[in-house]
Amino acid sequence: MAAAAALLTFAAPKPTDESRRFPLPNRVDTQVIENHLLGKSFMPGGTLAHYKRGKIEYSMFIAKMPTPQDAAFLLLDWNKALTGAKLAPSFGGYFGQDSGRPVFAFAKGVWVAGVVGLAEKDADLAARTLAAHLD
Repeated sequence: MAAAAALLTFAAPKPTDESRRFPLPNRVDTQVIENHLLGKSFMPGGTLAHYKRGKIEYSMFIAKMPTPQDAAFLLLDWNKALTGAKLAPSFGGYFGQDSGRPVFAFAKGVWVAGVVGLAEKDADLAARTLAAHLD
């Protein structure tokens, strides 16, 4: 019981603005979200970038976790949260639908990241570009 109370009183540090980690082409803006990135209760805060290419609008997100293991476990929450989630074995992420929007989520080291609003093939390419910007 005391351990649960300690967890409830723990306040995560405010996320750092990681805008520099997002690809520049077609980027419209970025925002730092203090907690529950993309409205997901399991997500910590992080940085959200918005993109527009012609008529296509999409977003990318990143959140830094304390350890790579934490990032891998959080990715499992994405697997549960996405409708029709399927593993992208060549990438190690999950693609599915969230409230009717396509989402591709993946972990790389301490990062949980993803692309929202693109079809699977385009999301995979955008995610690879984003992953190249994460250390």
